Order: sequence, then structure tokens, then C-alpha cells
Amino acid sequence: MSNIEELNVPFDPFADVDEDKTQQSSNNIHLRIQQRNGRKTLTTLQGLPKQYDAKKILKTFKKEFACNGTLVEDEELGEILQLSGDQRIKIAEFLVAEQIAKKADIKLHGF
Repeated sequence: MSNIEELNVPFDPFADVDEDKTQQSSNNIHLRIQQRNGRKTLTTLQGLPKQYDAKKILKTFKKEFACNGTLVEDEELGEILQLSGDQRIKIAEFLVAEQIAKKADIKLHGF
């Protein structure tokens, strides 16, 4: 009889999934590309861990990839690094090589 009683309990199949997604999204690094005008593009990096200095990483990116970049402060998203050109793959390889992030934590968006 106890098995039949367990079947009557309401079950929410998405309860565990929502909790897991909120935990994973906080430690993911998102690399996005935005189309400007014509052939010009802009690469944005969001979700860099707080223990790293974004200004120093941006300076290294600018020297390493020979591109321009800025640091944008956003209320919701935190610090966002913007680099000119399509630098997504180069940034991902750099972050993995310097052990700033794991390859599984880096999400590439766009095109």
C-alpha cells in the first residue's frame, strides 16, 4: 500500500534542474560577438571570476591580440570586457592556457 501513496504526491520535474542552472551560470564565462557596421565586430567577455583583475587581463589581451579594448561596468552583469574584432577563440585559448578557466566553463556565442 505504501507504493500507491507515494504516487499521489505531486512531483515537480523541473525543480532540481532550475537549482542546478543557477549554480552553473554563476561560474560560466560568456564570449559573445556583436556586429557593428559593415565588417566590423565587437567581442564581449562576461563572467570573469572576481579574483582576477579585469584591467590587467584587458591590457594583456590588447597586447597579445593587437586590438583595442575597454572595460564596461554593468549593474546586473558586472564587469564586461569589450575587444574590437572577433577574438572569441583566442580569448578562450588564452583563458585555458593561463588556467583562469576550464574549457567546459567557457561558452562561445554568435555566428
